[in-house]
Amino acid sequence: MNKRFLLKATAALTAAVAFGTVQAQTTPLKFQLDWRFEGPAAFFLVPAAKGYFKDAKLDVTVDSGNGSGGAVTRVASGTYDLGFADLAALMEFHANNPDAPNKPVAIMMVYNNTPASVMALKKSGIKTPADLAGKKLGAPVFDAGRRAFPIFQKANDIANVTWTAMDPPLRETMLVRGDVDAITGFTFTSLLNIEARGVKAEDVVVMQYPDFGVKLYGNAIIASPKILKENPAAVKAFLSAFTKGAKDVIANPASAIESVKARDGIINVPLETRRLQLAIDTVINSPSARAEGFGQINGPRLTLMSSQVSDAFNTKTRVKVDDIWNGSFLPTAKELDILPKPKK
Repeated sequence: MNKRFLLKATAALTAAVAFGTVQAQTTPLKFQLDWRFEGPAAFFLVPAAKGYFKDAKLDVTVDSGNGSGGAVTRVASGTYDLGFADLAALMEFHANNPDAPNKPVAIMMVYNNTPASVMALKKSGIKTPADLAGKKLGAPVFDAGRRAFPIFQKANDIANVTWTAMDPPLRETMLVRGDVDAITGFTFTSLLNIEARGVKAEDVVVMQYPDFGVKLYGNAIIASPKILKENPAAVKAFLSAFTKGAKDVIANPASAIESVKARDGIINVPLETRRLQLAIDTVINSPSARAEGFGQINGPRLTLMSSQVSDAFNTKTRVKVDDIWNGSFLPTAKELDILPKPKK
């Protein structure tokens, strides 16, 4: 009896040690999204749902956000290891906080083009950027399109405009009811929100920044210097697993939305599927993304953007390109080759 008990105890102890070893090999990572659990969040939720992070020995927690600025500051504070944020917001943080001890770094480009647009209703008579002169524009003060509007304004020689600030949920409502003449916002966010308020897509004028001379990058995966230094292998594993998931999302957006619904059960599935597809078509599988390669950047383009952001955002110091980008953690070129060729 005692011998049998001893064998059981030994087996239990061995199993516990083995389990503990497995646990010890799994690296916990906290990831901060830029926004709510909407269509584009599938890019991070799919690799979690399909076990790609787990297979890479990572225990990844993905949390919703409330703007790129918040994602940058939360990674800077050490609350999160990694995040998803507009590159201009990251540049602004660096230039305005030159002495900050833990400035996040962009390690993978996801939105090769800024998703920012100016949107107006056709009935307003606004058809081109020049028509915005003297008009009342609306957007939250932290909106990426509003912050970068001086670049759009300069590129298109637009005379003065006036701004009205509002909370994000009111932006499209104020446009539809005529409180403002035009708004700035991410195309795949605001266009669908305008439609949800009863306006047909064909009745909306959409001026996407990249189509009007503004070649800014959009959102990138960012990381804290701490995790890059202490566990570079985990960062590389994260990006490889993310890329594998991204390939699945691009191939089948409708299926990918299930991962978003699992995190927010009240989403409008058809709407969020359209939002995800719009994001893929406009900023992820864009001509410039295919030219530069998924996840990667073009040096001269990044340098130009850093100068434009320094000017438009009136930063305390100039943005230093070498401080905000580190592409050494990217997967192999073969792994990154996930963008399908455009349909003829």
